[in-house]
Amino acid sequence: MNLESITLISFGIFEKGLLETVLNDVENEFQVPVRTQKGHLDLGEFYDSGRKQYDGNRLLKEIEIRFASDTGKTLGLFNVDLFIPILTYIFGQAFLNGRSGIASIYRLSNERYGLKANEQILADRFRKEVIHELGHTMGLIHCQNPICVMRSSTYAEDIDQKEHHLCSKCRADFEHHQNI
Repeated sequence: MNLESITLISFGIFEKGLLETVLNDVENEFQVPVRTQKGHLDLGEFYDSGRKQYDGNRLLKEIEIRFASDTGKTLGLFNVDLFIPILTYIFGQAFLNGRSGIASIYRLSNERYGLKANEQILADRFRKEVIHELGHTMGLIHCQNPICVMRSSTYAEDIDQKEHHLCSKCRADFEHHQNI
């Protein structure tokens, strides 16, 4: 099934230049039109006061129900701290071979770890996370290649080690999925 389009929906305030960079990189990686739009959700519904974080599973399901399309992939972009019950935090998640995913910029900034702000590092991490989660929606699983964007990332430093492209194996898997 050929991918027709990708929609990135921002839930929160993101710098315009950052979204343009991410859009361009996603378009280049998957070779399909990408558009951005603003989304509106009452994030309070997804807040877990005990954890002081937002429930990634519930947010993902809400994106799937309210915003996903049968003709493309949809990724919700957030700037809140996400968790799933089995992990302390997540950068994002997606339905494998599905229609939707989510990614959050919250834990990607250097300042979060007591380091000097660096907008280029932040943009680089975010674009990798967005491409990674979209890769899952396209049927790609975690890769063992240490520089592949589909490599699993537990820490922001893990994201720094990756490129923002699919490795040759993941590229072949992506093209195979597109031709099914």
